[in-house]
Amino acid sequence: MNTDLLIAMLPAVTDANRGFWEGTLAGELRLQYGDSATPRFPEYPVDRVTLNESLTWRKASGRATLWSWIRMHQRYVPAFADETPYLVAFVQLEEGPFMVSTIVDPPDDLQCGMPLEVVFERLSNDRAIPKFKVVGR
Repeated sequence: MNTDLLIAMLPAVTDANRGFWEGTLAGELRLQYGDSATPRFPEYPVDRVTLNESLTWRKASGRATLWSWIRMHQRYVPAFADETPYLVAFVQLEEGPFMVSTIVDPPDDLQCGMPLEVVFERLSNDRAIPKFKVVGR
């Protein structure tokens, strides 16, 4: 993987998403909450239920379920050109929101519904990304 290209593709760290990115560096998957107590990912400028702008970031469980995945055989993303084929996973976090990520060391018998847990890959001193691994493997 070309780390420099991958970092360039990541969203900029802003005041709105800083809590998420600080969490990844601390080894925590964090979700945004408003006063409705409904977790959200990605971040949003207001609570989608109450429209209140008072938002906080809270540590999530880190547990998820594999909802779907695809193995990419084409070189659509230059950062992953040397890793083809690579896996793109759509996971549902235990708290409810969905996230697009990948699975570290995926088994050959990957199946929808498999339990996952988050792991983090540090790309640089100021960036880390969440990935998932199958529980018990």
